[in-house]
Amino acid sequence: MTGRGRRGQSTDPFRVLGLDPAPNLTDDDVRAAWRRIAAATHPDRADGGDPPRFAMAAAAYTELRTAVGRGEARADLHIRGTPRPARPQARRAVSRELHPVRLALRIAVTGVTAYLALLAAGHGAAGPALVTGALTWLVVTIRRDIGRRVIRR
Repeated sequence: MTGRGRRGQSTDPFRVLGLDPAPNLTDDDVRAAWRRIAAATHPDRADGGDPPRFAMAAAAYTELRTAVGRGEARADLHIRGTPRPARPQARRAVSRELHPVRLALRIAVTGVTAYLALLAAGHGAAGPALVTGALTWLVVTIRRDIGRRVIRR
């Protein structure tokens, strides 16, 4: 639940239930506030109650009934109360080529590892699997390096 009231208005679920957003608020406190408001505003009352207020209170109770929900609601209140941070500066990509020495070293390490794996495991099922693992490592590390080659202006 996002804490939205009627017509998209942003509402404070603590204020709707008449509660203080203190961290020591318990489930029983929230339940008691909900029951108090529900008894006064329920649409089945003889006087018709106050259905819009009842709906807002029900939504607030749904949001605040657990400790996790209260924490999220407190965080939303904090976020709404503070200005948005400045947007980070745009990043520009630098050359996406790898250093030739680093690439050659990785290929050599992968080749030696694959050769030693074939010698140790033989040409059974494990040998090709180990070679595939070494080649996968080579591809993953190269892709990771290419992705990291971005600097801030």
